[in-house]
Amino acid sequence: MNTKYDIIIIGSGAGGGTLAYKLAPSGKKILIIERGDFIPKEKENWDPHQVFTVGRYRTTEKWYDKDDQPFSPYTHYAVGGNTKMYGGALFRLRESDFKETKHFGGVSPAWPISYEELEPFYTEAEKLYSVHGERGVDPTEPKATSGYPFPPLKHEPSMQELYDNIQSLGYKPFPLPIGVRLGENGRGGSSPVHLSNFDGFPDPTEAKADAQVVSLKEALKAPNVHLLTHVHVDKLITDKSGKRIAVVEATRDGKKISFEGDVVVLAAGAVNSAAILLRSGSGLGLANSSGMVGRNYMLHQNGCVINFSSKPNTSQFQKSFSLSDFYHGADDAEFPLGAIQLMGKNDPDTVLDLAKDHFPGKSFEELSTHSIDFWITSEDLPDPNNQVTLRKDGSIKTIYTVNNREAYTRLKKKLFDILDKLAAKDPLYKNSLRLGYDLGVSGVSHQMGTLKFGHDQKSSVLDVNCKAHDLDNLYAVDASFFVSSGAFNPSLTIMANALRVGKHLLDRFK
Repeated sequence: MNTKYDIIIIGSGAGGGTLAYKLAPSGKKILIIERGDFIPKEKENWDPHQVFTVGRYRTTEKWYDKDDQPFSPYTHYAVGGNTKMYGGALFRLRESDFKETKHFGGVSPAWPISYEELEPFYTEAEKLYSVHGERGVDPTEPKATSGYPFPPLKHEPSMQELYDNIQSLGYKPFPLPIGVRLGENGRGGSSPVHLSNFDGFPDPTEAKADAQVVSLKEALKAPNVHLLTHVHVDKLITDKSGKRIAVVEATRDGKKISFEGDVVVLAAGAVNSAAILLRSGSGLGLANSSGMVGRNYMLHQNGCVINFSSKPNTSQFQKSFSLSDFYHGADDAEFPLGAIQLMGKNDPDTVLDLAKDHFPGKSFEELSTHSIDFWITSEDLPDPNNQVTLRKDGSIKTIYTVNNREAYTRLKKKLFDILDKLAAKDPLYKNSLRLGYDLGVSGVSHQMGTLKFGHDQKSSVLDVNCKAHDLDNLYAVDASFFVSSGAFNPSLTIMANALRVGKHLLDRFK
């Protein structure tokens, strides 16, 4: 096995996969290391019980909470990373997210780059990931130099009626930007795509624009790009100067292997990228002269609300619009609250368990066709005491305490107010029941912030190009670089930043 490469990318998800795509034309010898494997195309891909209850594609690894209690993280080690299971919601952060902002729970700090600096790469990422959306509808949307590559997905009849009714109440819903490939661009001769099991499922049709089918598949066509699966990176070893990563030590099939790279890029996810650095070096770990590796761990305040009523909902794919009216606050809230989205239908086991005491004897079909599933997100503020660390046995421990909860509570109340107003217009919404769940420490789909970037070496791990302050050839392109979380899904920002860092690296190689 040849072990010397120009670039080694650790992880193949939104950051690593997108970076590989950007760098592939350089001709540089690139190795992508993935600890998982390709998710097979099989009938279980769309089996809700297998995907959600059994966790067929999730890791069996145990992490530990602040009380040292084990939990199963909701994360997936696979080619394409967690994008294989994501819902394809690809939002830009708003201009305000890049600036210092006051919240109910404290202050969200400014980023070292502006929205305007990232904007061209947002545009590039939207084109790469075939984002369907519509400009000019959302009152909070940031400035864009071009429209979306594709028009928004058409609302199904039940969701169109809901959209129109919410709009008639004076709110401003907007089509949810979705990364999906529906065979546009004038290519004929293919069957139409009807979306259903999408949010949280792997997609054997490859319509979902995930990092594997969009970026990696294209990158791997280049003879200079190589992918190794089932490789767990153990640690990074520096040269004698201590300023460069000389060796990536890993384990594959129980055997120790090592690789050399002129440039090494962490893209293993905010938690595992921090863990790799903490396992490396000595004492505080590598790239950690600031003591900030693993700190400022953020997850978002995330939760689901299911509204059960007499109103029929015949949608197969209800994930079609969002609401950001309260993103910057409200008439009765001087600080930001967050965003409300429609989400994919919850799985039968979850719905039946939530509803068993309220609707005994009702089937999942009856419940599902008379309910609407909403996803609410509020900002999670960076706190150095919220951190990823390691236990003595080397396992991952996340020390995390919820903050900014008032924003989340108020946002949920805003959703309830909307549903109450709908009930006043339509008697079929009356006497509805709202059930749901809030994500805890195991809900790590939006993990961010453990290697934040900045100008000051004493308070950040990475510089503005996402290179480690302490090392000349180490970068990070997953969500670990985030300074704050905003209140929208982080995927598109990860992709856009990977393209930005990719441009920097291409310039560096010249």
